[in-house]
Amino acid sequence: MKTVQALLMFALAAPAVALSQDTGKYQCTHGDLVRRVEIFTEPGVTVPCEVHYFKDTEAPGESEVLWSAQAQEGYCEQKAAEFIAKLEGWGWDCGAAAEPAMPAEPDEPAEPEVVDDTDVLSPAEPDG
Repeated sequence: MKTVQALLMFALAAPAVALSQDTGKYQCTHGDLVRRVEIFTEPGVTVPCEVHYFKDTEAPGESEVLWSAQAQEGYCEQKAAEFIAKLEGWGWDCGAAAEPAMPAEPDEPAEPEVVDDTDVLSPAEPDG
């Protein structure tokens, strides 16, 4: 029993920062409100995992962990899908979140445009 408690305490104390967000991104809108549901995992594995909920319009940059799993594969994906279905039932429009677009880098630096304005020059009037 103590071993189970120790494992549980270790699992709960494991830092969430070790998880990265690389799969399961959903974005929901309702009028001007935006919500995101994202599954965080370690790179290349499905567990451990966490389902994070973001209220982007009310609390930008903050998230709440709704569910987590240490060993049960598919748990976070199932919970996230169920939550998305619940949001849609409440009138939210949800879909896969798009990756932020990276600005295109030009192949070569742009040359400054040179304007030929010699035709507007006129000879100076002689003094005198």
